[in-house]
Amino acid sequence: MSGQQVLRCVSPIDGSVYAERPVATPSEASGVIAAARAAQKDWAARPLAERVALVRAGVDRLVAMADEAVPELAWMMGRPVRYGGEFGGVVERATYMADIAESTLAAMVVEDSARFERRILREPVGVVGVIAPWNYPYLTAINTVAPALIAGNAVAIKHATQTLLVGERMVRAFVEAGVPEDVFIALFLDHQTTEDLIAAGSFDFLNFTGSVGGGRAMERAAAGTFCGLGLELGGKDPGYVMEDADLDAAVATLMDGAMFNSGQCCCAIERIYVTAPLFDAFVEASVALVSDYVLGNPLEQATTLGPMANRRFADEVRAQTAEALAAGATAHIDGARFPADDGGTYLAPQLLTDVTHEMRVMRDESFGPVVGIMKVADDDEAVALMNDSDFGLTASLWTADADRAARLGARIETGTVFMNRADYLDPGLCWTGCKDTGRGAALSPLGYHSVTRPKSYHLKKATVA
Repeated sequence: MSGQQVLRCVSPIDGSVYAERPVATPSEASGVIAAARAAQKDWAARPLAERVALVRAGVDRLVAMADEAVPELAWMMGRPVRYGGEFGGVVERATYMADIAESTLAAMVVEDSARFERRILREPVGVVGVIAPWNYPYLTAINTVAPALIAGNAVAIKHATQTLLVGERMVRAFVEAGVPEDVFIALFLDHQTTEDLIAAGSFDFLNFTGSVGGGRAMERAAAGTFCGLGLELGGKDPGYVMEDADLDAAVATLMDGAMFNSGQCCCAIERIYVTAPLFDAFVEASVALVSDYVLGNPLEQATTLGPMANRRFADEVRAQTAEALAAGATAHIDGARFPADDGGTYLAPQLLTDVTHEMRVMRDESFGPVVGIMKVADDDEAVALMNDSDFGLTASLWTADADRAARLGARIETGTVFMNRADYLDPGLCWTGCKDTGRGAALSPLGYHSVTRPKSYHLKKATVA
């Protein structure tokens, strides 16, 4: 359409425009959402088992597209193809939510007697909006899409421009599998139209994954609409390595948690605290491991570290690192080992010591392949430093003592406490956070609560003579 605004995905691989889509006008967007709202009633009237089966089929169809979708994702946001996309996690999460649907959505019966039937049911809220990020565009979306559709809602999905084609592909897969086309829709919107739709009450629940600023914009737009909000707004996740930790396992897992996806994970390990007796050995082993990464074109199987999704994201990491070095931090990774670092989207990893919490690299979300490592004297110092953050998503504790981990976990201000692992979403546990990380709970039985509403039935039966 002449003069119509266009969204463009610029590939981090080579700076080319990889994909573009026209932005929907406000009237166009309102029209497709209205159609989704109308279609939702018939969808909710279908038996639960039928909705579950269709969602499972939609996931299967999406996985069958992997040969196209994996390189497509590499072109859009830079993750190396050797890791195979996100579909293993998509299957795990959707399958779990499908498996628990019948028991989670079953009626809560308070009384079933000759005189009364009293029960609580969970009904779909209506139209669920999903605003998904670019870093894990399939995984973050499925957390809400699967339970929302299973519960009987219509779903409207909008992805970040950096992964412009993901929502469209998800919808195509589910529709080809039999989900009605008006029940699951993809939207291409600018920020203002998105906020206007929210303010107009277009959604009955909205899940947003993104920046703190973006979350605040969602709350402002939704003010007065009584639309439920689920907000996951990032993290600055810590790891703590205690004196009885398995050092090799801690190094392998924490470095992977810090560097996988070029550090572009909400729950990436961004700061590490190590007990004094293990500090030097931990740093030495971590440097050796990270120095062997291969930075390069994500379409090549040898590449273990791809480009960051956008030049401005890489520049923020460079700025935080440079500020830390100027303030006295020590860099341990030799940049000469990573000739692909071009000052643009391709960024070499870095490990920093001699860092403090006065440095932005230990306070602001880096969202890139850099991690600061600090020596601590004891548990109290470690807990104080872990809690010294505006964010609260996960914490990773490394010890052989589960009781000790539980005691420390009770003192740590996060949504999830890991022991001897990191950077993993267990679909049987709720995914949640505190502080500026946001609010709400995804996955687990609690993941159905936000996309349904409770409805009570108090039925007094006719008196029998």
